[in-house]
Amino acid sequence: MGRRIASLAMHHPRMVFVATLLLTLVGTALIPLIQIDTDPENMLPADQSDRVRHNAIKDQFNLHDMIVVGVVNEQREEGVFNPRSLAAVHSLSDSVADIDGVIRRDLLSLATVDNIAQAGPGTIRFEWMMNTPPTTQAGADRIREATLDLPLFRDTLISGDGEATALYVPIESKDQSHRIAGEIEELIAGLDSSDEYHITGLPVAEDTFGVEMFIQMAISAPLAALVIFALMWGFFRSVTLVAAPMLMAFAVVLTTMGALIGMGYTVHIMSSMIPIFLMPIAVVDSVHIISEFADRYRPERGARETMKDVMGHLFTPMLYTSITSGIGFASLAFTPIPPVQVFGLFVGAGIILAFILTIVFIPAYVVSLRPERLAAMQAASQRRDPEHTPLARGLQGLGGLALRHAKWVVSGSVIAIIIAGYGISQITVNDNPVRWFQSDHRIRVADRVLNEHFAGTYSAYLRLESDVAEDAPERLRETAGSIIDNAEQEGVSLQAPWERMRASARADSETFEAELEALGSDLSDRVFTADEAAVPYWESLLTAVDETRGALNYFQRPEVLRYMADFEQALVESPKVGKVNSLTDLVRTVYRELRSGESADYRIPDSRRGVAQTLLSFQGSHRPHDLWRMVTQDYQAANLWLQLSSGDNQDMQAVVDRAQAYVAENPLPEGVSMSWGGLNYINVVWQDAMVKGMAQSLAIAWVMVAIMMLALFRSLRFGLLAMIPMTVSIALIYGVIGLIGKAYDMPIAVLSSLTLGLSVDFAIHFIERSREAYRRTGRFMESMRSVLGEPARAISRNAIVIALGFTPLLAAPLVPYNTVGIFLASIMAASALASIVLLPAILSLGRSKFMPDTTPHTDDSTEVHS
Repeated sequence: MGRRIASLAMHHPRMVFVATLLLTLVGTALIPLIQIDTDPENMLPADQSDRVRHNAIKDQFNLHDMIVVGVVNEQREEGVFNPRSLAAVHSLSDSVADIDGVIRRDLLSLATVDNIAQAGPGTIRFEWMMNTPPTTQAGADRIREATLDLPLFRDTLISGDGEATALYVPIESKDQSHRIAGEIEELIAGLDSSDEYHITGLPVAEDTFGVEMFIQMAISAPLAALVIFALMWGFFRSVTLVAAPMLMAFAVVLTTMGALIGMGYTVHIMSSMIPIFLMPIAVVDSVHIISEFADRYRPERGARETMKDVMGHLFTPMLYTSITSGIGFASLAFTPIPPVQVFGLFVGAGIILAFILTIVFIPAYVVSLRPERLAAMQAASQRRDPEHTPLARGLQGLGGLALRHAKWVVSGSVIAIIIAGYGISQITVNDNPVRWFQSDHRIRVADRVLNEHFAGTYSAYLRLESDVAEDAPERLRETAGSIIDNAEQEGVSLQAPWERMRASARADSETFEAELEALGSDLSDRVFTADEAAVPYWESLLTAVDETRGALNYFQRPEVLRYMADFEQALVESPKVGKVNSLTDLVRTVYRELRSGESADYRIPDSRRGVAQTLLSFQGSHRPHDLWRMVTQDYQAANLWLQLSSGDNQDMQAVVDRAQAYVAENPLPEGVSMSWGGLNYINVVWQDAMVKGMAQSLAIAWVMVAIMMLALFRSLRFGLLAMIPMTVSIALIYGVIGLIGKAYDMPIAVLSSLTLGLSVDFAIHFIERSREAYRRTGRFMESMRSVLGEPARAISRNAIVIALGFTPLLAAPLVPYNTVGIFLASIMAASALASIVLLPAILSLGRSKFMPDTTPHTDDSTEVHS
């Protein structure tokens, strides 16, 4: 098959070139239609239950993603509470509110919040905390004392030591956060201030990472191409010959990205990495072809016949390695993460496209070269003497060592796998978008500084929701029915007028709460007009309606608020929870000021009426809408805003576990349910889904590849043998990850598919070429000498090309890029070594089963030499 395809391509090279060019041009033409998506939340499907609940909580309480701007002054004794600093904060607050995409009315800063203070016994005063900046230090001190006296703001709006204050900037959409942060930086540059300013928060970290990632892709992909070109030139010393796989790689990358964009997929953080993944992988098969062609070519035989022989040897292993690599990536389609599915499917498709172009474009290109070019290539090859290069001698020596000490090699591998198994058991799943930046990145610096001063710049939301409203109509019906029945027994007929009253109230009301209000009004009127015998029953019905209305206002109940306060205290005991902000803080603060202003009265009122009075009082403030971020307007659901000092998944999960443990020991009030939202929590959900999905896809791909190996070699022994390097490589790499304490995060998870696809490629080439040599010689050692020659050099060259092709990622300021670069080099080294060292050792120990000598030979030593 390979010979026929190569022959067809070599007879119609112009057609091959035109088709490749057209394919590339079509893909390139579609790239300007690109739509970029940098939101990690889209790692989850839109209908995923946790994501739906997260968005429902945001809508229910009118919550928005926020950028945190911190102002720090550690030099002055009074911190930021001095006239100059506060004037800058006031000016910045006013200017930030005017930025397009900022939700002005929800901006939190010293300049936009109220001071809550007692105006006299039983009365309360709301006035702007800093309507105008103070002109004296005494004025600045008064603002500091007033702010510190309000638990709502302490460690949220200002630090306990007074050295820092914060602005919480709510934004309309997360994908605007990088732009908005940039505009805030420009405003800061124009301030008259000597304070330190820091900008952080998960929205700006995630959006900034997306922006910088695309910049890095534009830099890293061309650099990877340059590195690959330099490496291949170093191997073959022929620019003309090396140009072919480079042109083909660019065609693969442009066509694949064009297809992705043209099919309407957005380019997410994951899919933006497709070019850097495809560029090295696309030249893998070309390296095998060029390597063998360069070794075999002789002018007297001609390029066509040489290429036919090369393709005859390599077509089958290249086909299977391409399919297995494609399966390795396509297996990501089994993950529940849409961007990962797109990434895996298109990289897999790109690999298959690379194989197709390789087997037609490379032969067509080579036979199109002038004879003098090929003669110059042969002369350079002869001068190098490929069998005596350092690489060739090293591989022969390594193979000989493996054959002479096969038992030690296999035993050492088994021990290494056992140790790796322990390492794998130590792996922890953790991620944090802020840690995607280098430690000296401004966002990382801001994260450290502000989380030292404040309760936390990360947010999670815990919703408590009552189902009282669901049962209220039925309870009222039963209570009213009982009252009416009692009245009937005493000769008082209420059924007909009550039904008319209910029907009228229901017709004029959109909600059950409005219906109750209308009923209450009508019943009050009826009490004054009813005859003496009916009055007690109408009063009972009025009481039933009032009690139903009170029951609906569930989170006005003192006992419920006290439960919430105790729950919050338990959560704050978690080391990563700096503070919990909720309705309880608001109620206690307002109640304190209504009573005496003293700390002894900082508590929950004893009656629902008392709670209702505090909430009614607060609605006279300049920001009454802040109440509805803590509780719904029907008082059926309450929101607890947790400020966390860490965005790590493990820390968020620990908080969730603590909440569940508390509820297990102190059950929620009857009819109340608990649910989580917030970016911190969503990151935990998609990371967990990714890990489980990756494990599932890896298992499925392993089975699929094993089946393919059995089909390729038509042998159970050789099929399972081909799986050993892949399995060992995966075990060793992930064992090391666990042993060094590296968290299992997004880039590490994605690398598992790459490990599977590429590790088995090397094994396929090694085993197929070994069997081919064995069929030719009938001798095990002769077969090993043969395969440790040109085939082993091609395997090593591929490993080097792929590993070093990713080295530009090491210079990127983004940690996931560095991770991919480091671990890919490790994967290539482990895979190549497992194929070149472990496979010969296993074959040597089992030579009687795998390759028993069938022809006599005078040299039966285990020496492997050139």
